[in-house]
Amino acid sequence: MALFDIGGKFKPLHVAGQKESRFIEPHDYQDIADYRVKYSNAEKLVHDIGEITKGKRVFAILDGKFIFGDFIEALIVKNNWLVEDLTISTLSMSQDNVDSLRNLLVGDYVMQMNIIISHYYFANERSGLMPYLYEKLDVDNKLQVDVASVHTKIAMIRTKCGKKITIHGSANMRTSSNIEQIVIEAGDDIYEFCYGIHASIVEMHKTINKPVRRNALWQAVLMAQEEVPDSLNTEQHEHQHSEETHKDKQQHRQQHKAGV
Repeated sequence: MALFDIGGKFKPLHVAGQKESRFIEPHDYQDIADYRVKYSNAEKLVHDIGEITKGKRVFAILDGKFIFGDFIEALIVKNNWLVEDLTISTLSMSQDNVDSLRNLLVGDYVMQMNIIISHYYFANERSGLMPYLYEKLDVDNKLQVDVASVHTKIAMIRTKCGKKITIHGSANMRTSSNIEQIVIEAGDDIYEFCYGIHASIVEMHKTINKPVRRNALWQAVLMAQEEVPDSLNTEQHEHQHSEETHKDKQQHRQQHKAGV
């Protein structure tokens, strides 16, 4: 390993093993064995956590190659939750995590999924992973992708049965060779606080246009017709009467000119 540069200002001539050197060269980088990325690890963590009840808080240290999406998938599937809203804010994303999130969508475990991702990552992956993300996760109009200046790593889960779970920490939705930490909390206060902030980001920075579907639009038109105020009905009747009177006068003039 080459001598390292501290702050770009100087390089010490003597490093590790030299008493006269103030700076010690860091250890060489070592990759983590691939067996640690297996989905069973996510399942094991979910099993160790046990039942998630209101007020429960779990702190966990994760292998750097632990797939965060696998954990979210295992947590929801094992508990057989129907998730009304899954909102994830992350600096970056990986294909493995996209695949895990897709399983939740096609398996009908999640009704609405919001992915908030950083401008930096979107710009760098515009022709890379982002098209894959849109292709795989845009299922049955359940997805919204938002691009903003975010650095938060938070997953917010709201279930049909009333659970509100917030998962936050250092881990992105992308594997790395770093040790990460996450906290899983079940409670209304922290969920509402985090979701309130990120819901405004979802609304302001969405990238998927979701127009009103034809059936929903037609139903809205029918309902609007049924709810027409009496005053408007009166105006329409008067307008119709005025038009009929105008037509009668025109017909009378034509008959008069013809000598009828």
